[in-house]
Amino acid sequence: MNAPTAFKAPVFTLPQDELLTLNVNDVPVMKNALGAGIHFQPLLADPEAGVSAVIGIFAPGIVVDSHLHTGAVHGYTLKGSWFYEEYPDQVQTPGSYLFEPSSSMHTFCVPETNTEDTVVFFIVFGGNVHFDKEGKFASILDAITIQNLVTSCAAAQGLDAVQYIKGGSARYAVEKAKEGARVSEPA
Repeated sequence: MNAPTAFKAPVFTLPQDELLTLNVNDVPVMKNALGAGIHFQPLLADPEAGVSAVIGIFAPGIVVDSHLHTGAVHGYTLKGSWFYEEYPDQVQTPGSYLFEPSSSMHTFCVPETNTEDTVVFFIVFGGNVHFDKEGKFASILDAITIQNLVTSCAAAQGLDAVQYIKGGSARYAVEKAKEGARVSEPA
């Protein structure tokens, strides 16, 4: 455990004995995780907080069907270009930061003319509710789905366990003993 800060804050803080950090270069790419040409690197998947952070990697010409965001999304384009079908004149290029408010709906498109993959860092609150071309429900992509995708993609790609930051676990504040007695949770 690291040394505590030089002073005691006048507020409650969570104990933290380790700095949670990753180097993106050490996180494998989950190839074709959401269809051919749609890959991602998991950085954070916290179902309880309802937040995830990923690096999305999209091949030229990829179109992600229309989806509704149940929470806000932050996107920062690192490489390539992309746009929403509904806003074709607002192309996102390297250095573009995009904020999407909760309940926004759109269709993600990568130009076929791109000569390289498009790479975007996303922080997603809540999930994406995807619809097919007829407007019928197709799937949900949220933190718990990302956790399961990491497991299945790693197995399919022959990877060892993939390191990413994961949320805590919901549990009782006071654990129940087998015979019905209550036992305090360790600090």
